Amino acid sequence: MSGETDLERMLATLVVTRQPDPVAYVTIADGDAPDLDLHPWAVVKEAEGTTLVLDAAAARAAGLPFEGEWAWLSLEVHSSLHAVGLTAALSGALAGAGIPANVIAGFLHDHVLVPSDRADEAVAVLQGLRGR
Repeated sequence: MSGETDLERMLATLVVTRQPDPVAYVTIADGDAPDLDLHPWAVVKEAEGTTLVLDAAAARAAGLPFEGEWAWLSLEVHSSLHAVGLTAALSGALAGAGIPANVIAGFLHDHVLVPSDRADEAVAVLQGLRGR
């Protein structure tokens, strides 16, 4: 389960999958979690509070403020946490197209969050890395 470390092999086999529902970034003060079971996709603890990435509909229903909706794109390649260059290749390609991106690494896959209204374009840009 060590994952792939060869950048060229990862890019050559790159498949991008878009999750069906948009997500939102919300921040809550530690201890202020709503009494709702929000099922966040990601949780990041920071000194100033906790960031949750959750379905935008759930954030809206809970009354949690957020700015913009994001598409969650998953890379269907098992990249190693020790792989070098994958995040740079992804973010560089998206930056070249003027698409904001935030990367979250899971143990098995990397995930890229892009503005929902640019998701189709972002998928095309990332899939274009296969032929480079």
